[in-house]
Amino acid sequence: TAAAMATAASAAAVLLGRRGARAGAVGGARSASQSFTARPVSTVDAPAAAEAAKKEDFKYKISLEELVSLCKRRGFVFQSGEIYGGFNGFFDYGPLGVELKNNLKKMWWRRMVHGKDNVVGVDAAIITNPRVHQASGHVDNFSDPMVDCTKSKKRFRADQLMWAKVELEDGTLLGAVSMLDDGNTEQQLMKAAKKLLKDKGAAEGAALKPLVVKDMTEATPEEIPLVPSPANGEPGHLTGARSFNLMFNTNIGPYDDSSSVSYLRPETAQGIFVNFKNVATVSRMKVPFGVAQIGKAFRNEITPRQFLFRSREFEQMEIEYFIDPKDDYKQVQEEWIMEMWNFLKAVGLREELLGRVIHQGDKLAHYARACTDIVFRYPFGEQELLGVAARGEYDLQQHTKASGETLDYQVPGEKTRFVPHVIEPSLGVDRLFLALMCSAYDEDEVGGEARSVLRFPACVAPITLGVMPLLKNQEAHVKKAKELANLCRRRGFNVFYDESGSIGRRYRRMDEVGTPFCCCIDFDTIENGTVTIRYRDDPLKVVDRMKIEDIPAFLDKQCELDMV
Repeated sequence: TAAAMATAASAAAVLLGRRGARAGAVGGARSASQSFTARPVSTVDAPAAAEAAKKEDFKYKISLEELVSLCKRRGFVFQSGEIYGGFNGFFDYGPLGVELKNNLKKMWWRRMVHGKDNVVGVDAAIITNPRVHQASGHVDNFSDPMVDCTKSKKRFRADQLMWAKVELEDGTLLGAVSMLDDGNTEQQLMKAAKKLLKDKGAAEGAALKPLVVKDMTEATPEEIPLVPSPANGEPGHLTGARSFNLMFNTNIGPYDDSSSVSYLRPETAQGIFVNFKNVATVSRMKVPFGVAQIGKAFRNEITPRQFLFRSREFEQMEIEYFIDPKDDYKQVQEEWIMEMWNFLKAVGLREELLGRVIHQGDKLAHYARACTDIVFRYPFGEQELLGVAARGEYDLQQHTKASGETLDYQVPGEKTRFVPHVIEPSLGVDRLFLALMCSAYDEDEVGGEARSVLRFPACVAPITLGVMPLLKNQEAHVKKAKELANLCRRRGFNVFYDESGSIGRRYRRMDEVGTPFCCCIDFDTIENGTVTIRYRDDPLKVVDRMKIEDIPAFLDKQCELDMV
């Protein structure tokens, strides 16, 4: 019935809240258009006029498809199991990708944990007692709304399958158009509507009503048969929205029955909450304090897409920051938003591609008092990069009720006890990796020759220094180059030694993978033990020669992470 469908749609919206409200996955990537009535998703915190203009002026020099190709060609990311045709939603990081990813995690840990007096770390198990997920609500509620195409047998996330009725101004219904949400949804739906108008042979000059764009969770039973399937473009084959639990089941031990069922964790946060009392006791931390974790999480996404952005296996960097319930949680949340914003800039994201989305109403998770996302403008549209949520005391209270163990905090030297409230900054490593690749890619000319370059900051670049003998047939050049490479490696830098091809070609290879500095061992090096540093971002810059023994100190200085 219509009432049942409305109830299901409402439930689906709440269930989505378990995952954190989406940062404009339906509306955030859209531009305003008089031809559309956009469905409100959240409140966007508009940037200053100058920043908005700068953001609008930015144009990508690479498409998502080209970026995927570059990642494979240069050894950043491969499709998992590629020789067997791949495996949808899973990716393998190659030699350069794993270096970049590890550096991003290292910088996050350096700033968020080592850089603060009141944050410590944990590394919780991926598989834990299934009662943890039962108490947190994941077993019953961690779901996405899904629709099936009965003809193609494909499945789609209902909240990402966008559609609109196509009607003439006189009320004549021509049908409906649909597509999976992307950064250009309204324009594509309008284009499809005009094609449908032509195909239906409407009278010349017939005017269309403005399109009202919805997703499939909002479709009534009467409207569902009108919506064409994205798989084949034919109406009448889509089912209504239903819930699909996103957790991966597994069995523990030798028996395959209900008593052995557990789950791959869908988020890292619960491992922190159940260890709250252990950490508070052994670390002797006083509220406010934070517990950080970097780790894998798994979600059985209905339609993984957009490369690394939405995958089934991913990595999270999260902090649960525990505060006194009497504290101003809005102020603490804002401080963490700015801290995460500044971290993103420090590791190389372009600020003009960043924005904020504030979730309100039914777009908030049921446990959240407030949530703000920092969004990034990818080539496929503006999407959530990280979220900073005020989770209240929900999680600690849930585990207290389910376990019988009181997860509260006693103020040292006082009788005062309380259950702390939580501010949670949560960042996906893979989404950050993709955003950095998008930010770093550039094309320019050096000496009249075109080049492609990845402008990674030195602190996260997969290769810090390229070392090259000018002539590989000169034994002295080769020996000195290898000595320099080993000297820098002993100091912890990833160095790439290259003696193949012309020196110009070797420089270009380093530019293409984002190496910030290169050293060429030449005849002067043999005579006086000095080298010239070649800068990736200013390759024609003339600099004084530097003693070989001073190179590690120079790299140390260049690779410092901005902690402000």
